[in-house]
Amino acid sequence: MTSELRKPLTDEHHHEPGGHDGHAGHDPEVFRRKFWLSLVLTVPIVVTSDMVMEWFGYSLDFPGIAGIGPVLGTIVFLYGGWPFLTGALGEIRGRAPGMMLLIAMAITVAYAASLATSVGLFELDFWWELAALVTIMLLGHWQEMKAIGQAQGALSALAALLPDEAELISPGGSTESVPVSKLRVGDRVLVRSGGRVPADGRVVEGSAEVDESMITGESRPVSRTTGDRVVAGTVATDSAVRVEVTAVGEDTALAGIGRLVAQAQASSGRAQVLADRFAAWLFYVAAGAGLITFVTWWALGDLDQSVVRTVTVLVIACPHALGLAIPLVIALSTALSARAGILVKDRLALERMRTVNAILFDKTGTLTKGAHTVTGVAATAGHTDDEVLRIAAAVESDSEHPLARALVTVARERGLTASATGFRSLTGRGVQAVVDGTPYAVGGPALLRELNVEAPASDTPFRADLAEPAAEWSRRGAAVLHLVRLDGDRPEVIGAFALEDEIRPEARQAIDELRRQGIEKLVLITGDARPVAEAVAADLGLDEVFAEVLPADKDKAVADLQSRGLTVAMVGDGVNDAPALARADVGLAIGAGTDVAIESAGVVLASSDPRAVTGVIRLSRASYRKMIQNLAWAAGYNVIAIPLAAGVLAWTGFTLSPAVGAIMMSASTIVVALNAQLLRRVRLAP
Repeated sequence: MTSELRKPLTDEHHHEPGGHDGHAGHDPEVFRRKFWLSLVLTVPIVVTSDMVMEWFGYSLDFPGIAGIGPVLGTIVFLYGGWPFLTGALGEIRGRAPGMMLLIAMAITVAYAASLATSVGLFELDFWWELAALVTIMLLGHWQEMKAIGQAQGALSALAALLPDEAELISPGGSTESVPVSKLRVGDRVLVRSGGRVPADGRVVEGSAEVDESMITGESRPVSRTTGDRVVAGTVATDSAVRVEVTAVGEDTALAGIGRLVAQAQASSGRAQVLADRFAAWLFYVAAGAGLITFVTWWALGDLDQSVVRTVTVLVIACPHALGLAIPLVIALSTALSARAGILVKDRLALERMRTVNAILFDKTGTLTKGAHTVTGVAATAGHTDDEVLRIAAAVESDSEHPLARALVTVARERGLTASATGFRSLTGRGVQAVVDGTPYAVGGPALLRELNVEAPASDTPFRADLAEPAAEWSRRGAAVLHLVRLDGDRPEVIGAFALEDEIRPEARQAIDELRRQGIEKLVLITGDARPVAEAVAADLGLDEVFAEVLPADKDKAVADLQSRGLTVAMVGDGVNDAPALARADVGLAIGAGTDVAIESAGVVLASSDPRAVTGVIRLSRASYRKMIQNLAWAAGYNVIAIPLAAGVLAWTGFTLSPAVGAIMMSASTIVVALNAQLLRRVRLAP
């Protein structure tokens, strides 16, 4: 883990798609230092400028005043402008002209014009413009890199989830503090109350409420006891547990999440490709506009204005806002989604999610809990539901069968307890035990056949008050168990129980929210029998059911929906559903908090809550909306600003100076950054 998450963010992590490669890897701190020093040097240049003194009606004159502009201006150009000059060389070498080259051209022309003025070739007071231009550019880049860095801080935040040390339990039972990097698979560690789990593992002793919100986005702690898996970075909130390490380093869930975040932040979508192309075109537009501006003003006989106007055009056309429009949205949306347990692997998948109009849900483990619970109890005359449930749970108390555990769990929750003796397992048929001195058996149809007790449809000896509910349970696909009393002349069925895979309570909320979001078709797919599938679909209000489908054929169901002109998202567990996840327009693997390396899905939902799907849709729509808004602003700004910078309104007395142009350019960047920050308002967690 330390090798994956604790190393400092390198140039690779700071790589910025979309026109930012020229200064990839720049530290915001570098721009901060350069800005403040350049600002300190710019102040005396501005104060001693003849133009500024004339504007504000004051006069300064002292030995060497004429040298302040050239000396300090040259320092500002070389020191403050160095990142732009080197970035321009990088763009030239990469044959990808863009923002850095435009800035470098602008400040170089301004510097050359300032030098020419100092030797008497022009009558421009330009040193203060050059210094102000470089300083404002540095401020804009500092804020830009700071914003990107804050968004990319998701990786650092993941690294911070790990404790520095772990309490390793020796074979003798004593504990010692060791660095997390020293842990190995098979080690046992003590996680105290309030402490973080240092590595993925399995609880071997104790139980605790574990806060997994940093991994799954679910706010409520979940109970973890002996045999349960726990994830590195989660917190034992109320008591200590002993954990056997099952994964360390890059194999942990946290490291996998870190890889997904880094991968998503470095990936490009359609909007990013559009921004990249626009930025490239903008360079040629700006360069052409600058050349036309220079020639036009020169032809009008005003060489000074030709220089001033050309520099202003080059400055104001710098695609800062355009370069920031998409990368900042990508970085922010990825960081925010990761904190909510939504792990974006493929930016294109996230962009497509906004167009999805059909969602295909796998049943088991997605809409249902993947574990049976008692959904119905029936008793014969002379017995109560609680009585037969108490007896059946006692008979099943020593069984490890999932259906038996479901009966025992429900009885315990209702406070129905009894003890049993003489437990005996009847392989393939059920179990038998003595409760309160009376022998009983619990089982399904095979048990009834062995005991010569007829099926519910027969008239005797099965009691009519059990036949109707049992038949209804069977029709909807529930597993039906019977409680049989064995002490009379012949066995007598006195109770029946329906056990079904329990629908997640949050599944109904998810379906309702998806309807409100305008999803046209909600579909269930499962390998279970059709009665089971149709019962779940009817309960949740789904539109269509694919039942008794083999895992290998699930992708055919996706293709069927796509052939109807639907854009399909598939929601599954990422294992048996891999072909369907890959076939769908968007694949969402759900409940994968400890198995994030699912290659078939474009989006991984760390929690098992299907409501997270609605969060993905909101994120997709909101981030795409912000991208388009930012692109529209950046493009519209340049359409209006470049002609103004060229001086099309000079005949009215309205012109823009290079410094004002730099302020406008920086303001445009700030607008884009603030608009992107509004993504933080999007509700992603259930």
